[in-house]
Amino acid sequence: MLPEEIIIRPVITEKSNDELQAGKYTFEVNKKATKPEIAKAVEKLFDVKVLKVNTMIVSGKTKRVRYQEGKTSDWKKAIVTIDTNPSEKTYLGKGGKTVKVSKKYKDSIEEFMGA
Repeated sequence: MLPEEIIIRPVITEKSNDELQAGKYTFEVNKKATKPEIAKAVEKLFDVKVLKVNTMIVSGKTKRVRYQEGKTSDWKKAIVTIDTNPSEKTYLGKGGKTVKVSKKYKDSIEEFMGA
């Protein structure tokens, strides 16, 4: 699946807005997407480092219009924790030399609130 097919839309509620300070972002995702796929999609779309992904299935509600009773569809929600303090990674390379990873990550998702 493409990253655009995995991440459907952000979920903006009071609770999700409170968790933004801790680096937790809430998204509606494809029901067939797995945690590693969601992490890769968020990293690719928003250029951030994902630390943890929590997922849950949200059950649809029973709705009634006049005499007809129906049910809204179930959907999958993912709470993605990103690294708010990304630092350069170093490791030992060939010959015992230290090598730095030059990948730069953002510390927040600006597109989340429509900015």
